[in-house]
Amino acid sequence: MNSVLDTATQAPAASGRASSAPLLAPLQIGPITVATPVVLAPMAGVTNRAFRTLCREAGRSTGFDPGLYVAEMVTSRALVERNVEALRIVTFGEDETPRSAQVYGVDPATVGAAVKIIAGEERADHIDLNFGCPVPKVTRKGGGAALPWKRQLFTDIVKAAVDAAAPHGVPVTIKMRKGIDDDHLTYLEAGRIAESLGVAAVALHARTAAQHYSGQAEWEAIARLKEAVRTVPVLGNGDIWSAEDAVRMVEETGADGVVVGRGCQGRPWLFADLAAAFNGSGLRVRPGLREVADTVYRHGTLMVEYFDGDEGKGMRDLRKHMAWYLKGYAVGGEKRHELALINTLAELRERLDALDLDAPYPGDDAEGPRGRAGSPKTPHLPYGWLDSRDLSEEFEAKLREAELSVSGG
Repeated sequence: MNSVLDTATQAPAASGRASSAPLLAPLQIGPITVATPVVLAPMAGVTNRAFRTLCREAGRSTGFDPGLYVAEMVTSRALVERNVEALRIVTFGEDETPRSAQVYGVDPATVGAAVKIIAGEERADHIDLNFGCPVPKVTRKGGGAALPWKRQLFTDIVKAAVDAAAPHGVPVTIKMRKGIDDDHLTYLEAGRIAESLGVAAVALHARTAAQHYSGQAEWEAIARLKEAVRTVPVLGNGDIWSAEDAVRMVEETGADGVVVGRGCQGRPWLFADLAAAFNGSGLRVRPGLREVADTVYRHGTLMVEYFDGDEGKGMRDLRKHMAWYLKGYAVGGEKRHELALINTLAELRERLDALDLDAPYPGDDAEGPRGRAGSPKTPHLPYGWLDSRDLSEEFEAKLREAELSVSGG
């Protein structure tokens, strides 16, 4: 396989910095030192072991230490029940270090039990808690980005996780949104509560649940959170489509690092750009279609390995990545459609080889936003949810239903 670094170019060092000067100090998450302060955001159906391998390999290929790569979110209930897929999510490759998992839950006891399994069985070195999911079927039950509105429930969940992980020396962090909407913001209070309870870092996706993924992330909110939370790192997330975006975010907000989500979909080599940029290098990867095709095929082989040799399952999971990988490249609709129907590695190889593999990097058409941004949505919440910051017994019972196999944030 040709390396995407075969098509790397040199970009001017941002803001005139010397090319040998790191942009930020290493990120310290409890006992874990992350030399390059870049975190792969957990994304459902995307950040499994196969994709994390590609991202980590890209980061390492620059010669700089890579960042932190978080697995798909696992629901606390599924993990406590020893669900096969849940256990697969928190199973890491031998070369993955540090190992990072994300847990979602709405019941403090269940979240604590799930964290105890991960930490006590040495399944991961770091645990993140998801308070950023804007999916209606979660928020309508009070979960995800809606949950910090109930401050005591938020407090109890964070405390249960920190207490369960502490005996095993595993740091706990949180990822959240600004709040439910602009009239019901929770991030500053939630950040201070989490800091007081002993979390090792807080990350903010600078959108509300109402924004979903639309519009622009309000980076100013990250700066305000940084002013409010003083003793642990604050990480920024939202609208990082390039290394230059990441650099600009930390310069404008004072964040201690960045969390990258949709910007790397179909573009694992973004972590090469990020590793270079945060270490003062102008190296940027600009792959032609041949390098992209080789990466797609490698992704396919890793997916089959991840699903224990099941080619059909691996290829079905890979299909959604095709549009992301081919964004901006001159590939006709018929060939894109064929690639979205692959069932075996042989089919994948055949259809990739049928592309114009000598096509160069297409420039700006391959850059920028990826995935569907959608439009603002009125958050779906339990009836009367916003009437009080306290949690009634009725709501507490309904929250148990929110522990679904969904993710986002």
